[in-house]
Amino acid sequence: MKFIHTSDWHIGRQFHNVSLLEDQRHVLNQLLDYIKTEKVDAVIIAGDIYDRSIPPASAVDLLDQVLTAITMDLGVPVILIPGNHDSAQRVRFGSKQLKKSGLHIMGDLSAITEPVVIASSTGDVAFYGIPYTDPETVRNVWSEDVKSFDEAHTFLVNKISKATLANQANVLISHCFIDGAQTSDSERPLSIGGSDRVSYQPCEDFNYVALGHLHAPQQKGAPHIRYSGSILKYSFSEQHQKKGITLVELDKDGRASFTHLPLAPLRNMRVIEGEFATILEQGKLDPHKQDYVLIRMTDRHAILEPMAKLREVYPNVLMLEKPGMLVTGDQAMSREKLKRGELEMFSDFFEQVSGQAMSTDQQKAVKATIAMLIKQEQQA
Repeated sequence: MKFIHTSDWHIGRQFHNVSLLEDQRHVLNQLLDYIKTEKVDAVIIAGDIYDRSIPPASAVDLLDQVLTAITMDLGVPVILIPGNHDSAQRVRFGSKQLKKSGLHIMGDLSAITEPVVIASSTGDVAFYGIPYTDPETVRNVWSEDVKSFDEAHTFLVNKISKATLANQANVLISHCFIDGAQTSDSERPLSIGGSDRVSYQPCEDFNYVALGHLHAPQQKGAPHIRYSGSILKYSFSEQHQKKGITLVELDKDGRASFTHLPLAPLRNMRVIEGEFATILEQGKLDPHKQDYVLIRMTDRHAILEPMAKLREVYPNVLMLEKPGMLVTGDQAMSREKLKRGELEMFSDFFEQVSGQAMSTDQQKAVKATIAMLIKQEQQA
């Protein structure tokens, strides 16, 4: 059995008000080429197909074209689960009818023990999918008293494990945050305060675990528990990540081997640091001047209209930082501070305004409010 594991397409995403649809189409065409050349038996998409729950029409059209090309033109089945950016109800519309064309949408939390079984030359493989979910939804659907993301995910994985058959290989697909894995700035938090982390140990007995949510390609806990990563760089913090998809092969004994297949972006995303004059000069000769760029100027003197001048050589400059001109001492705002979560930033604001730190009860109230707002945004 040979299949491709991919995730976090985020079709329809905008970065600094620039549409990435053309960039996404470019790498998804490479995915189609890999499907042809590798002659795979299936394609797995582990969530965050769209960038938001109500995607623009252009994003829906691109996804329709890609899935039609895979399932109809190439005759390869696709198995996908909704992620936290998707609306599970919308994504799984027409899923029963679409099965006939080879598109399997596993968005029903109550049906997680019902696998998609695909035959291959090395035997049948059962694919089980857990769409993104939270503890409250698991309590409502399964009447199970789970309080945390970890308890909810462990309950669902154990439920699936009991339904697996020993005489066939079993693959788990899940959209979640394995504790300790590497994060990127472009990932929307599932919750606050680290409560969204789940354990990898319940997943170890599967022959392969195809994960989505984190944008850096990586394994966590065991070599066969893997994130394929996003298909594009979606923040400047990802500039050094090697984006691609994962080719998985299961032998007749169910042992998995993996190969990273790179995806070459239409425009790379990178950070250029140096003095203003030097950056302008090197930009004139830069063969990749169309890349999406963050310019970090080291000059300590004021410069008139730097962005306009930089865009003459780097037309896709999206951010400009001048750390050398920031105030120093207690007023300095480091980039690390800017990366902090909502609760920490509100705590700082509260202390500056009131002159005292928040109490434990106040922190709980703010946490609950932030969690409610995040959930409302995900369901919008």
